[in-house]
Amino acid sequence: MRGLAVFISDIRNCKSKEAEIKRINKELANIRSKFKGDKALDGYSKKKYVCKLLFIFLLGHDIDFGHMEAVNLLSSNRYTEKQIGYLFISVLVNSNSELIRLINNAIKNDLASRNPTFMGLALHCIASVGSREMAEAFAGEIPKVLVAGDTMDSVKQSAALCLLRLYRTSPDLVPMGDWTSRVVHLLNDQHLGVVTAATSLITTLAQKNPEEFKTSVSLAVSRLSRIVTSASTDLQDYTYYFVPAPWLSVKLLRLLQCYPPPDPAVRGRLTECLETILNKAQEPPKSKKVQHSNAKNAVLFEAISLIIHHDSEPNLLVRACNQLGQFLQHRETNLRYLALESMCTLASSEFSHEAVKTHIETVINALKTERDVSVRQRAVDLLYAMCDRSNAPQIVAEMLSYLETADYSIREEIVLKVAILAEKYAVDYTWYVDTILNLIRIAGDYVSEEVWYRVIQIVINRDDVQGYAAKTVFEALQAPACHENLVKVGGYILGEFGNLIAGDPRSSPLIQFNLLHSKFHLCSVPTRALLLSTYIKFVNLFPEVKPTIQDVLRSDSQLRNADVELQQRAVEYLRLSTVASTDILATVLEEMPPFPERESSILAKLKKKKGPSTVTDLEDTKRERSVDVNGGPEPAPASTSAMSTPSPSADLLGLGRPTARPHPPPGGGLLVDVFSDSASVVAPLAPGSEDNFARFVCKNNGVLFENQLLQIGLKSEFRQNLGRMFIFYGNKTSTQFLNFTPTLICSDDLQPNLNLQTKPVDPTVEGGAQVQQVVNIECVSDFTEAPVLNIQFRYGGTFQNVSVQLPITLNKFFQPTEMASQDFFQRWKQLSNPQQEVQNIFKAKHPMDTEVTKAKIIGFGSALLEEVDPNPANFVGAGIIHTKTTQIGCLLRLEPNLQAQMYRLTLRTTAGQCSARVLRLPAACAAVDLLRPLTPPAIRGKAAPRGTTSLCGCRGALSVALLVKEK
Repeated sequence: MRGLAVFISDIRNCKSKEAEIKRINKELANIRSKFKGDKALDGYSKKKYVCKLLFIFLLGHDIDFGHMEAVNLLSSNRYTEKQIGYLFISVLVNSNSELIRLINNAIKNDLASRNPTFMGLALHCIASVGSREMAEAFAGEIPKVLVAGDTMDSVKQSAALCLLRLYRTSPDLVPMGDWTSRVVHLLNDQHLGVVTAATSLITTLAQKNPEEFKTSVSLAVSRLSRIVTSASTDLQDYTYYFVPAPWLSVKLLRLLQCYPPPDPAVRGRLTECLETILNKAQEPPKSKKVQHSNAKNAVLFEAISLIIHHDSEPNLLVRACNQLGQFLQHRETNLRYLALESMCTLASSEFSHEAVKTHIETVINALKTERDVSVRQRAVDLLYAMCDRSNAPQIVAEMLSYLETADYSIREEIVLKVAILAEKYAVDYTWYVDTILNLIRIAGDYVSEEVWYRVIQIVINRDDVQGYAAKTVFEALQAPACHENLVKVGGYILGEFGNLIAGDPRSSPLIQFNLLHSKFHLCSVPTRALLLSTYIKFVNLFPEVKPTIQDVLRSDSQLRNADVELQQRAVEYLRLSTVASTDILATVLEEMPPFPERESSILAKLKKKKGPSTVTDLEDTKRERSVDVNGGPEPAPASTSAMSTPSPSADLLGLGRPTARPHPPPGGGLLVDVFSDSASVVAPLAPGSEDNFARFVCKNNGVLFENQLLQIGLKSEFRQNLGRMFIFYGNKTSTQFLNFTPTLICSDDLQPNLNLQTKPVDPTVEGGAQVQQVVNIECVSDFTEAPVLNIQFRYGGTFQNVSVQLPITLNKFFQPTEMASQDFFQRWKQLSNPQQEVQNIFKAKHPMDTEVTKAKIIGFGSALLEEVDPNPANFVGAGIIHTKTTQIGCLLRLEPNLQAQMYRLTLRTTAGQCSARVLRLPAACAAVDLLRPLTPPAIRGKAAPRGTTSLCGCRGALSVALLVKEK
């Protein structure tokens, strides 16, 4: 096309941007006049002008005409004209175009023409656009083209890849049918291009529907066997630098990773293939070019991934480990990185763990000498993965040594790993204390709160290490420059156990106090607050230093401190030390009790930072390590595979017959649960989900469920009988979630009373990504149960099944109503029918805090009516429950008895049965201490006994002091 070549030449010869725009505008005006002219253009002219428009668009200019001319080119019988038409449409036409129907008709004609060239152009266009409209139009036709006996090989390739594209964009529109069994047999096709395209398609489909394609395993093994045993001359067209069909080999190995180990007969042949691949890796290279080694190693690493996935052949696992060990010292950086990464996974297998440990010196050397920070990070990961009781001191020492010169980007991660290993494999706890204090000294800025919290928890829980810990931190604090985290640890431990070393004249009580106080003015406010708590502990432990401490608390720098927290502590502690007797001080300031055993917060932080697929979770995979630092069983993640699974016929709205349904609680109500501690009984759900469900009774936003893999967050809004809930599914790992299917399940009793409408989510959730699902809610009538949210997906080849209750409760449709005192009691008397009233008396489980109680009533949904009840200590509320069928007035009255520490809750509604239903709502609030006082951060998850003041306590001291004064 001479005119196009001249135009391109003119554009290239433009001296400025203005000149280029002027030339383009001139050409656009010319093309527009040609298209609008009376003279009909022939196919060649249309093709030329459409090419010019396409070139102008690629230069970055908008094109708002010419689309119809491009569509007309599709009806041409000339290949070049049809090609340009499809190219223009693939680049410029979007899925919302008005021309999409004309385009679809042209594509249908080409697919029906049986001309392989035209069919190929049509399939390429469908795959390029890939819109939902095209999927609706052609998702049923393309499988027929793919499995038809008379289809050319090149068209089969295009059809397979086109169908793969449509399935990735609109999986719900690609029907599974008879063609699925026929497409599997394409793995036996003589044309390797067809086999390669079909393997990609089958791998993706098998991740969603493994049962449909399980017959592909034997065919894939058979095809793989023929490839790896063939000579490079046998597959000349598909041999890449002496490696036969490397891309197809990799795809077949990935397909096999979608399934568990096959039957013995097939497994034997697969084992031979894998052994052959490992043997070929030992052979001298047939070419010195990098392309040969890349192709060869690509097949090798994918074979090793399959060996690791099956984790059933000890011989192969050890051989794979030895092969990877050879790569640890390879001159190619990428190979060293991949070897370290694969060995991290091998270290979790009981068959290959010992083989991995033999390379510990090589890995340590890589940690010291590698130039690439990413390779050093993988070396740290591998040391962490191969660590056990036999080599823990060596690995921890090496990681501490490296920490002094480590890159800043990975220091926090190394600190967490050192802290976890030191705790997990500590036989002598004096070594653990030394390690953590050394860790704080080397990288104090990267020691998070979880690390020093955990140190304190372990020291408090183990009597045999308390004296040594006190002595060690005392010596460490004598250094001229101490990190603030060391001061925190020292202040806490000396405040609790300083008496254990007070007999030594070198660490007398006064010396301990002076040492800590010398650091006081160099610390931040939270650390100063902790030190003030240490001082009041010293008053109890060492009466001889009481005057000195009182002088410090009495000083203007404390009593008149600009920070209200420090000022409050100083005032309260000074008053406590002045008015309290020795016995009362000993009771109030007694030693902190042991912490409850639970999963290490450091491990939880590391999993949150890295994800369980990146950090080898030794707690789950190493069978021989079954005792943690505190002597209890190791924490294991919640197993979700045993959760109930809805039947395939259940639709997304859960309107089919559910197989998992919550049981109504036997007694206790939602409002009662807010103030009492009686747990509701629900169907087997994910561990911990009941507590989170209870928290949503009085709030609409937050995290509903979280484990090592998945986080479910909610954000909802309600108005009258309608609501909208946004559900956020977060992938906490770096690995994809496949076949991700959330389903809402309603019981038979709930379905008529609650309408739920939702849309499907993307079945693939990328690592670290989040997907959103919108649920529209309509309350038809009052109800008691809550729907169940069931999530099924595949992670790392393992089926996961999680069920949680969705916090849609009747009180969400509560609209507050303001009423005067006279109106309230007039209405109250009108609702005196016995069927309209429900009453419950229950004991308060926590101190009766007026403000907290008010907040709970407001959060529940009713209006809190002030100065309505004659008794000012009572709480009254009013509201209307909105449903589609009716509106239900609701009045509540909560009467506290401070002397008896009891509540009486009375509820009256205009609908007789609704009063009882509100009290029977399935909220597990009782499992959560909703009225619990604020807990200081240093002892999260642990409630101090009555009369105990923690070192980090900030709100309890004043009430304790007033209590002492009253006594």
